[in-house]
Amino acid sequence: MTDRPIDPDVDLHVPAQRAELHWPVLAVIAAGGALGALARHGVQTALPAAPGGFPWATFLVNVSGCLLIGVLMVVITEVRTAHRLVRPFLGVGVLGGYTTFSTYVVDTQRTVAAGAPATALVYLGATLAAALLAVAAGVRLTRRVAGVRAR
Repeated sequence: MTDRPIDPDVDLHVPAQRAELHWPVLAVIAAGGALGALARHGVQTALPAAPGGFPWATFLVNVSGCLLIGVLMVVITEVRTAHRLVRPFLGVGVLGGYTTFSTYVVDTQRTVAAGAPATALVYLGATLAAALLAVAAGVRLTRRVAGVRAR
């Protein structure tokens, strides 16, 4: 028994599960990814980081994206049955395109290079802790609102 929602991955060694990887799935992932990346770009444009400053835009994007991932996974695995393209579109596409842990690493490198290693270290730890807490908060709050008990 777990208090985390279960999201079964596709096992490509199982022929019946390979059908999940076809054009409609790839198309919704691509469309969702474009939307998520545009949303992230909007946040990054609105909150530019000064060299050596705390990268607030990336921090907020990653934490809010993790919160939404927690919400989404409870909704589609415990609250209601979702269309088979909802998880690829919203989870992999939109939220995958929105969150940016690769930029998290680049921001850390740039902050160190700008002569602010302490800021970079705080950013590294704060992002990791806040992202994990955000997922847990999203799961717990959604379950509470939906009246769902942990499995």
